[in-house]
Amino acid sequence: MIYLELFLGFLKVGLFSFGGGYAAVPLIRDTVLAYGWMDDERLSDLIAVSESTPGPIMVNMATYVGATQGGLPGAVIATLTSVAPAFIIVLLMMKVLKSALKNDAVSSVVDALKPCIAGIILATGVFMTVKNVIGIPKEFAFDLKALIVTAVLAAIYFASRKIRKNGISPIALIVLAGAAGVLMKF
Repeated sequence: MIYLELFLGFLKVGLFSFGGGYAAVPLIRDTVLAYGWMDDERLSDLIAVSESTPGPIMVNMATYVGATQGGLPGAVIATLTSVAPAFIIVLLMMKVLKSALKNDAVSSVVDALKPCIAGIILATGVFMTVKNVIGIPKEFAFDLKALIVTAVLAAIYFASRKIRKNGISPIALIVLAGAAGVLMKF
């Protein structure tokens, strides 16, 4: 039964995720919580690990969730069903899009989707930051450690943008965030 649930859950993610891996995070979150595979705290850890490991975040998350729920077969099922729809659609639409993007109406729709995807990603980031720093609304438990780490990382990021044109490397920021997380456990 778990294999069917993984198949259906990640097929939905694969079919309805537009805008890349980060745009898929809210849909993966909803799917994982709906099936009861993980709670929000474990899911936040999963997102952090998926961001810091090589490969697309959506694939990393699908593989990890599948592995925790159904072992190696679960990992394969979740991974393949999350990427198969996009792979098939890209193959089918490659020829069509070449000519369609020359059409002003199609180009306008694609341009209109970009800010929507950015808004979805921003909303997820804000939600997760608020949830991890302040806690869930029922308890409003304020996590000082999470606030300090968030503030320090934000300060490093914005200060590096002032000093260097491109700012700090995302890889360096991920390593710093991981190190801060490890230090906070002590």
